Amino acid sequence: MTAGENGTGFRLAYVPGVTPAKWVNIWTERKPDIPLTLCQVAPAEVVPLLREGGADAGFVRLPVDRDGLNVIPLYVETTVVVVPKDHAAAALDEVTVADLAGEEVLHPLDDPIEWADLPGEPAFTRPATTGEAMELVAAGTGILLVPQSLARLHHRKDLTYRPVPDAPQSQIRLAWLKEATTDLMDDFIGIVRGRTVNSTRGRTASPAEKPAPRKTRKPTQTRSGQRTKKGHRPR
Repeated sequence: MTAGENGTGFRLAYVPGVTPAKWVNIWTERKPDIPLTLCQVAPAEVVPLLREGGADAGFVRLPVDRDGLNVIPLYVETTVVVVPKDHAAAALDEVTVADLAGEEVLHPLDDPIEWADLPGEPAFTRPATTGEAMELVAAGTGILLVPQSLARLHHRKDLTYRPVPDAPQSQIRLAWLKEATTDLMDDFIGIVRGRTVNSTRGRTASPAEKPAPRKTRKPTQTRSGQRTKKGHRPR
């Protein structure tokens, strides 16, 4: 049984680059008695964590093995090229894939972008992680294409990045086990999709979620004993 099933809490895993704070804040406002625990894990570890019951839901970066999962789209990430600040590309507002011809492009083993054909020329090595690839870019041994969120995450003062509009883009999605679609899971889906607090999608709202009943004014008593609504004189 997951934490989400027994009502003691909700555990959310997410990959580097995703910023779940806005959704967590809404959860805290709506569910102050049900703690939400965050866990940042490597992209390849999110789905196994869900299958093992270590998290109730996870923000994943495609591609992932969807067997037994519900997966809903959230947003698409802008792809950028990371270069040293003195690189020629730093003088441009944006870069095309064709602009990278002849460049040594690093392709880390955890690259989140699905390439049919990697731009430029293969670098002399394939670093294990995006973080290691950033170090190599800083050393002047190649350039790197990554989602903008990862460029920000691994920001360095000696590096900069520019958008590459015609490059493939990575996709962020929310995933959870099909067999673990609990009321709390449905609540979190609603938060991510921007539902209001009173939108329940058919399930029974909790007392905190139900709108307060409208108050009605009681009729007033006249001297003649007739009852009438406030503001209306008896005939």
